[in-house]
Amino acid sequence: MLRYFALICGLMAGAIGGADAQTASSVVLPQTDGGASTTKPAPAAPTIYFTADEMPTFPGGDAALLKFLGSKLNYPAAALDRNLSGKVYLTFTVDPEGHLHDPRVVRGLGSGLDEEALRLVRLMPWWNPGKIHGQPVWVTLTMPIVFRAL
Repeated sequence: MLRYFALICGLMAGAIGGADAQTASSVVLPQTDGGASTTKPAPAAPTIYFTADEMPTFPGGDAALLKFLGSKLNYPAAALDRNLSGKVYLTFTVDPEGHLHDPRVVRGLGSGLDEEALRLVRLMPWWNPGKIHGQPVWVTLTMPIVFRAL
């Protein structure tokens, strides 16, 4: 009988550099009183960081993350048939409340492993948010999940 498990190698910064600042755009809204148009700024998008003073963490730390992944993992039959192992790299953003947003596969393996890695991230509980100067911020992380068929 084959045994299988997933390991987390650690969290890596998603890009080189400090922050990815986004600029606000302007929207022209017509006046209802027949006067000239006015310019009103659109709601500003949040600043998303790739590094922070305190990076986001899984509740309970890396040991809890490994336990979570091991308990929830369903190794795809197609990957088992091909005896496929390796790393699936995922990226996602942790908001100031700890919610995970926009999980995506950065580099995958196929045979159902990419979909399984995404499923695992979507099942994760809220994380402890990243902080800059003690304030929670949006932080994007890239995380490898290692699949090994034994």
